[in-house]
Amino acid sequence: MTQAPELPLEMRRHGFDPVEELGRVRDGQGVLWQQTPFGVPAYLILRYEDVREVFADGTRFSSALVAFPDARDMSEQEQAKLRAGNLIGFDPPEHTRLRRMLTPEFTMRRMRRLEPRIIEIVESALDDMERAGKPADLVSHFALPVPSMVICELLGVPYADREEFQGRAARLLDLSAPVEVRNAARREERAYMAGLVARAQADPGEDMLGMLVREHGDDLSTDELIGIASLLLLAGHETTSNMLGLGTLALLRHPDQLAMIRDDPARVEPAVEELLRWLSIVPSLVRTTTTDVQIAGHTIPAGSIVAPSPLAANRDRALLDDPDTLDITRGAAGHVAFGHGVHHCLGAPLARMEMRIAFPALLRRFPALALAEPDAGPDFRVFSGVYGVRSLSVTW
Repeated sequence: MTQAPELPLEMRRHGFDPVEELGRVRDGQGVLWQQTPFGVPAYLILRYEDVREVFADGTRFSSALVAFPDARDMSEQEQAKLRAGNLIGFDPPEHTRLRRMLTPEFTMRRMRRLEPRIIEIVESALDDMERAGKPADLVSHFALPVPSMVICELLGVPYADREEFQGRAARLLDLSAPVEVRNAARREERAYMAGLVARAQADPGEDMLGMLVREHGDDLSTDELIGIASLLLLAGHETTSNMLGLGTLALLRHPDQLAMIRDDPARVEPAVEELLRWLSIVPSLVRTTTTDVQIAGHTIPAGSIVAPSPLAANRDRALLDDPDTLDITRGAAGHVAFGHGVHHCLGAPLARMEMRIAFPALLRRFPALALAEPDAGPDFRVFSGVYGVRSLSVTW
């Protein structure tokens, strides 16, 4: 039996909160050298200003030089295919070239055109949950279907395939799974996307994949189209679904703040920002130093992997007072839950819109929403690269 890896410090939590040691290290030495679940050492960057500096400086902190995780059983050719089109694995100018083709699809103007359809998707999921009856699993009936349907329609992925791609995503992000399982999920995902890309190249539709083929088919290789589509599908449903599930649990544990979101539309946007900050479902990202750097008084050699932690940074008193308290009235301006700099999350406007619509719609439909088993501990995704809850039984 394969033993699960020891969780790195930035992934250890007590429910919503990082372990106290993370705050002590951040407020003390500021940088921690540790082993990662991938068997390589990394410098964990914890202070808010330092995390922003790493994210903002693509010259000294490269995304392109980060070794592919779990690559030891892959050839260089296969690694190159898997990296192609993956925006988060490139520096400018290659990153700029790829992102420029996608940016028009994620503007606020484009999001406003999508809003009526997202409202329909949310209401349809709520209808399904109501028909299923109570108690119901909020994750499988609401938190996962809403962003999955949105990204499927936007990208051009058949929604009927949702169980297949959701299962692959769960295996890919499970750091307790053997390397072979995660790599098999990567290969399956690429094969699936290759089929969708081939169909789009033969008959491009009105979705984003069709747009990329029509407008940028001469500029993007087939491998790049596959990589872009894979990244958008994974990021487009995994992150938002976990924010909806974990965020609902947080609000149920803070009923006064839940009531504000339900009853006052002006509270919703700042509440989304505060939930993003407080939950920080992506615990860390990675870069490679291109030169010796000084961070928090520590010299980090060239060629080192650094892991800036949004979770630690968003709980730093340098960002705001009383950071460990959830307070939806403050809006948490400046948080780094979506990253910072040129790699700031491309889909952030879409994720914000989905949450802005979904949270109040859920709470208005079920004003008496409550945990069906309030004394049972939630099934947190402890070993996942995106934190959340696997299920959440609710009643109303």
